[in-house]
Amino acid sequence: MEEGIEKKNHNLFLLGVGATLIALLTTGISILIYHYSGDIYLDRSRPGFLPDKEEIESQDEDEEYIFSEDGPVTKYDLDEYLKQFQEEIKDLDELKNPYGPDPLSDGALGIPAAKAAEPTSPAENT
Repeated sequence: MEEGIEKKNHNLFLLGVGATLIALLTTGISILIYHYSGDIYLDRSRPGFLPDKEEIESQDEDEEYIFSEDGPVTKYDLDEYLKQFQEEIKDLDELKNPYGPDPLSDGALGIPAAKAAEPTSPAENT
């Protein structure tokens, strides 16, 4: 009876080792593909790969209010932020049916309407 228990434990151990080896192998292969494909150099979240200040597009002050990167947050900064926030709330309150399909329509999101493909007759293809 002890042989059956030892065999089950041995099989469980082999299963664990096998699963770990498969996980290490597939992870290693995926990292190699990530490195050799060049995608590793496109990963901007890695330290040293963050965009430089010259690469960041300047934002229009009318478009969005952002706090200064250096220096204290003053009462003026908070007032400007709250003013912008109130304008956004006003725009949201003007929606007639915020849970309907209209706020997510292409026009509301600023997506230009796609031109419908005109069907061609088989005679035109020859």
